[in-house]
Amino acid sequence: NLLLGCELTASTKSYTFQVDEEDNSDHILALSVVCLTDGAKDECNVVEVVGRNHENQEIAVPVANLKLSCQPLLSLDNFKLQPPVTFRLAAGSGPVRLAGWHRIMHREDVSFEEDDDFSEEDEEDLPPIMPAKK
Repeated sequence: NLLLGCELTASTKSYTFQVDEEDNSDHILALSVVCLTDGAKDECNVVEVVGRNHENQEIAVPVANLKLSCQPLLSLDNFKLQPPVTFRLAAGSGPVRLAGWHRIMHREDVSFEEDDDFSEEDEEDLPPIMPAKK
């Protein structure tokens, strides 16, 4: 996982996260926190996620409405997105900080036989399951 961070302000209202489409990998972008930072005014700051639908039309969805006095921070619990995606400050002047992570899954490495969390050595430590006695 790679950490992701960007800041939206009155002068930089959008940030686009793009990946190389040719790298034969699946990319997942997960947004964990959106928060106001030093210098923010007590105004509504609306952050939108801009992507494309199946007909390649641009769609914008508000994900956060932050205000210094009532909600300066919002946890998005690793809200997963498919790059390319743009984060846009639709209202307010920020600064708004976005933090999350970017996971790259290489398609040729993905195997259903392997599972990092449960290796064969762990299985040998478990006692065999005995049939119930009647």
